[in-house]
Amino acid sequence: MQIASIQMAVVEDDKAATLAKAADNIRRCNGADLIILPEIWNVGFMSFDRYIPEAEETNGETLELLRGLARETGSHIHSGSFVEKNGDRHTNASRLISPDGEIQAVYRKIHLFGHNSRETEILTPGEAIVVVETPLGKIGMATCYDLRFPELFRAMVDQGAEIFLVCSAWPYPRLAHWLMLNRVRALENQCFLISSNSVGMNQGTQFVGHSMIVNPWGTILAGGGDEEIIVRADIDLSDLWDARKQFPALADRVNRLNAKFSL
Repeated sequence: MQIASIQMAVVEDDKAATLAKAADNIRRCNGADLIILPEIWNVGFMSFDRYIPEAEETNGETLELLRGLARETGSHIHSGSFVEKNGDRHTNASRLISPDGEIQAVYRKIHLFGHNSRETEILTPGEAIVVVETPLGKIGMATCYDLRFPELFRAMVDQGAEIFLVCSAWPYPRLAHWLMLNRVRALENQCFLISSNSVGMNQGTQFVGHSMIVNPWGTILAGGGDEEIIVRADIDLSDLWDARKQFPALADRVNRLNAKFSL
């Protein structure tokens, strides 16, 4: 299957222009089976003052645009995330959309980020681990700061995950952490990992980019720098099963430790 990870910058203080930019990028991913966008890409992760006024309900403009584009392109689309309003609660939510525009899964970010960030003040953390079975394989969903919590990814593997999708707005100066964690989460769980990270500036913060597609051996199949780019690669799930057969680390786990440290 062909993967396309859209690494893009927000158009500062112009949501309509950012939506149009994303739509253009998605249309450029012709032939991709799966397309993924970054975290809170429609207004910018650091635009905290816009979280509440720009929050969207389920049928909001961002999701409706993406559902239409999924039908137009015939691709699965990971929406990236946006601020979602549910009554008086606001969450950092992402969705997996099928080629016919239907919602296959919803993930609400569990680990909110409080370091030089107001995310923990404004948003409510999610509670559910999400792994969904699709024609492409079993997909687990995560967002940005989640990468630092290996127990989440191990829990997704226990639910059968074969592919991790990670949308993100990871900033400088922590580039080295980003590069390591993408590869380690794939390697230790013997899964494919596909990340889409923001680039450019948003409210004085620069994002690191370096979106990547990583195989179950921790090898980067394709990746970007800190510029806007569409990262593409072909992956084959048979490579995952070959890796797990050749080096059966998951099968060698100690069950009593698994139970102790599980979510």
